[in-house]
Amino acid sequence: MAGKLRTISPVDGRVYVERPYAADRDVAVALHQARRAHEIWRAVPLAERAEVLTRTVDAVVAAKQRIAEEITWQMGRPIRYSPGEVGGFEERARHMIAIAADALKDVAVGAKPGFNRFIRRQPLGVVLVIAPWNYPWLTSVNSVVPALMAGNSVILKHSAQTPLVAERYAETFKTAGLPTGVFQFLHLDHAQTERVIKAPEVNFVAFTGSVAGGRMVEGAAQGRFIGVGLELGGKDPAYVRQDADLKRAVENLVDGAFFNSGQSCCGIERIYVHEQVYDDFVEGYADLTGKYMLGDPTKPETTLGPMVRAEAADFVRGQIVEAVGKGARALIDAKKFPADKLGTPYMAPQVLIDVDHTMAVMTEESFGPVVGIMKVASDQRAVELMNDSRFGLTASVWTTNEVAANRIGNQVDTGTWFMNRCDYLDPALAWTGVKESGRGCTLSALGYEALTRPKSFHLRVKT
Repeated sequence: MAGKLRTISPVDGRVYVERPYAADRDVAVALHQARRAHEIWRAVPLAERAEVLTRTVDAVVAAKQRIAEEITWQMGRPIRYSPGEVGGFEERARHMIAIAADALKDVAVGAKPGFNRFIRRQPLGVVLVIAPWNYPWLTSVNSVVPALMAGNSVILKHSAQTPLVAERYAETFKTAGLPTGVFQFLHLDHAQTERVIKAPEVNFVAFTGSVAGGRMVEGAAQGRFIGVGLELGGKDPAYVRQDADLKRAVENLVDGAFFNSGQSCCGIERIYVHEQVYDDFVEGYADLTGKYMLGDPTKPETTLGPMVRAEAADFVRGQIVEAVGKGARALIDAKKFPADKLGTPYMAPQVLIDVDHTMAVMTEESFGPVVGIMKVASDQRAVELMNDSRFGLTASVWTTNEVAANRIGNQVDTGTWFMNRCDYLDPALAWTGVKESGRGCTLSALGYEALTRPKSFHLRVKT
């Protein structure tokens, strides 16, 4: 296969990583090894699998600083925050290891004289994980660790923006003593990725990325009768009720909108605020947003790094221009952020008011440092607006009334509903979405269901 993978660092625009794409023979060998390795790995007792994966997590944690620096250079997150991704990886990985024995145990179906009946969860075979760049360890761990714990082998195709993550996985698995072939990575282009999805050796595809990417995966898997897990886009809303703790709501929702330069599938992209507290909320929100320090993410004082590419920043700028043209007001003066420059990935945060749902910034995924704030008169109106979206990943309410939070949450079409927090994955809870945010489930005990198949045992023990 001709061609090379080139990772352009958003920090300074240079080529940070360069790798050849896998040759066709390398792909064929990897698929064959993965199939053979699965047969060996599935026979390894669950407790031994847990020991190997625990050693892997330990090795990742030991390499935290190196991994953090690589994250910053590959995708631009400020170095003061990058180590936190390793912490999140550790939390999720250790949780999924800890619950595996209970999640994968045989399912009893009740006593029947003369029979022993149960349902056993068996591994699928080869799991292909296709992971994105924005949270390169956090998104991949959701599938990699439980797939291996369940007895599958894994092939990881990571984003061309964060290829070193795949290589570090391989290094730590080797250090931990994972048998050869149980985990492999491949650097692939789009056409190669489609061909691997179509390969008969692959039994499940776990994809995190764009809606367009999800359609590609579904199309490539069509007719193969294999499972596909899709974690796609979001346009996640928040609702601030009149009884909210405004200081807490402002602090959390600013962070929820602008952490990682807004490049989070479950980041806050639109906020609805009750009219009784709207003015105070907007004032506090704009003031805190203006305190960000945009600049070189390798410097410890930087709190807002570049977006992943200049084209991504230009897309968000275009949404802002369109909204302002339709009557929105921008509250943040980009001139107060000297690093903000057109044609670069460095972009100042922006807060828009006087917005409505005729504007793309309130309906289409931005995936950048911009948020629109809209006034509402009632809970019902907030629900209507939150549901007025083709996405449904997470949503949140800010209130001191848990009863109201439950009532409103039951009406909002999302996979996760938060009260007084946002932009967070609890590994004990199912991570899932509705509508164009995808289908399937990762994390929690339920996350093991897609990575296994049920096999019924119906044993007549007395004749």
